[in-house]
Amino acid sequence: MAGKNDPHGTNRDIRRDFRAEIREFLGTRRARVTPEQAGLPVYGGDRRRVTGLRREEVALLAGISSEYYTRLERGDATGVSESVIEGIAQALRLDEAERMHLLDLLRGAGTARPPRRRPVQQRVRPAVQRVLDSMTGTPAFVLNGRGDILAANHIGRALFSPVYADPVRPPNNARFIFLDPRATEFFRDWDKVANDTVAMLRAEAGRDLYDRRLTDLIGELSTRSEDFRHRWAAHNVRIHTTGVKLLHHPVVGDLDLPYETFPLGADPSQFLLTYTAEPGSPSQDALNLLASWAATNEDIDKYASTSQDESADTTD
Repeated sequence: MAGKNDPHGTNRDIRRDFRAEIREFLGTRRARVTPEQAGLPVYGGDRRRVTGLRREEVALLAGISSEYYTRLERGDATGVSESVIEGIAQALRLDEAERMHLLDLLRGAGTARPPRRRPVQQRVRPAVQRVLDSMTGTPAFVLNGRGDILAANHIGRALFSPVYADPVRPPNNARFIFLDPRATEFFRDWDKVANDTVAMLRAEAGRDLYDRRLTDLIGELSTRSEDFRHRWAAHNVRIHTTGVKLLHHPVVGDLDLPYETFPLGADPSQFLLTYTAEPGSPSQDALNLLASWAATNEDIDKYASTSQDESADTTD
């Protein structure tokens, strides 16, 4: 954290934070793999102080010395080879997202660069907005790694009208999920959505631990949400490019919507998110109804805010 006289961390050793992240990430990964799972004999019985692997056991499985692995877990990332990283990834049973996260952290710990200057406002290219607007029957959005909704088409804003009801701009999925009490109703699989959101923020933090808006968001969520703090401490990372989102919209009811994400090559920090419904399904009927509702309600944000306030009044 930045000091009192250095609110933006301008003078701190930025590599120290990456080293702490490496230590905590590898420590949590060791804790989830037992010697039995790794095919190692167990010595010590009840006297064993750790439930997962010891550092020397990871080193043995990775084919490196215990001293070398200990230095690496403490954040000494100088000259780490691809074969060593691969050995550790196999020993700890890291998936592809976790392996990429470890690479990001090691890269950050081995790089001496100043923190970012004050970030500029992210903008969506007009051509991308035209693509969104052309998808009249498909809710579509452009988001960044923090979960900010940077752009949407009209039916997308209608679908996520509860998220847009927050006057803060740009609307942010993570802030809605953890700070808005209506999120547990909107996301029928809230626990999964919450876990996935934190895991994606973890991955984003590994790519750039000094994105000021990201650190501000994490700080806000950590301060205001115990649910977020608990999940953040787990150091889980995940990459989601496809799946099914289970929603309950305040106007059209339940929707089961498969989603796909597509990176925007010219804007590497942005991606396109689309939702569709199975043809002939109740979700397709609900999506058609939503499109009709959106077509007759231009000021969706105002409607969503008003309808949610009235709903809250009736439940008090």
